[in-house]
Order: sequence, then C-alpha cells, then structure tokens
Amino acid sequence: MSASKTNAMRILDGQHIQYNILSYDHQDGKIDGMNVAEKIERAPEMVFKTLVAHSKQNLFVFVIPVHKELDLKKAAKSAGEKKIEMLPVKDLQKYTGYIRGGCSPIGMKKLYPTFIDQPALELEALVVSAGRIGTQLELSPHDLAQIIQAQFADLTHTA
Repeated sequence: MSASKTNAMRILDGQHIQYNILSYDHQDGKIDGMNVAEKIERAPEMVFKTLVAHSKQNLFVFVIPVHKELDLKKAAKSAGEKKIEMLPVKDLQKYTGYIRGGCSPIGMKKLYPTFIDQPALELEALVVSAGRIGTQLELSPHDLAQIIQAQFADLTHTA
C-alpha cells in the first residue's frame, strides 16, 4: 500500500469526507473496469469509470458503472448539448491531469460539469479511481456528488 496520497484523497480529507482506499495489482496491465472490480472484490454495479466527453465548446465528465456503456445521446441531453463525443485519450491528461486507467472524477485540473449515472443513488457506496492506476476510492455517492458538484442523470444504454 503506497503511503502517498493522491490529489483526490487530499481533497476528500480537506472536506472531512470519509472514504476507503482499495488497492490492486496492475502489473498484469489489466486496468479496465471489469478487471478492477474483480481485483478489488466489488460488484461491477458498484465500480464506476470516469469518462470525459466534449461538445464544440465544453468538456463534461460522466461517471458510470464499469459494466455499462455511455449513451452519448443521453449524455448530451443531460449536459444540455446537441451533440457530444468522447475526448480522445491523447487529450485526457492535458485537460484533466489524469491518465487513462487513473482518471478520478475528483481533483481534475478544472471542475467540469459532471454527471453520475442515476443508479448510483441506490448504492450505499461506490468506487471511483483515486487518480492513480492501482488505487481506487470507495465513498458515498452523495459525498462524491457534493465534492465534484455533480448531478445524477440517466446516462447509460439500457440492456
């Protein structure tokens, strides 16, 4: 367990928000959400990935369960945009300060409009990246929404 705190952890500490740190071994290169959920022994419904999308002018952050796909039409509607598309991975660090696989919704370079998939409201806790590959944070969906000023919205394709 690495002792160094991530920016996301420092922000949560500063707001006195409770969270658990979940670490996993990423030496095998399996850092996609489903593998992470398995490694930290949490149901995929609890483990959320952070996706960054953009319209012509704006960036948006979407936090959805790892086993689901972002519905770009629903996401655009939530964001009040006609059309949005995924931010190219090569631009992720430039805008968020994070890399793919270690992108936390907490502590990005700027506070972008953020939306959390609605089913998160039914959870006692959800898991998001701590801002570093191999480290996840488990916290209340309400605390997460509060700290990043997020709204809950219907964002994913229905099965």
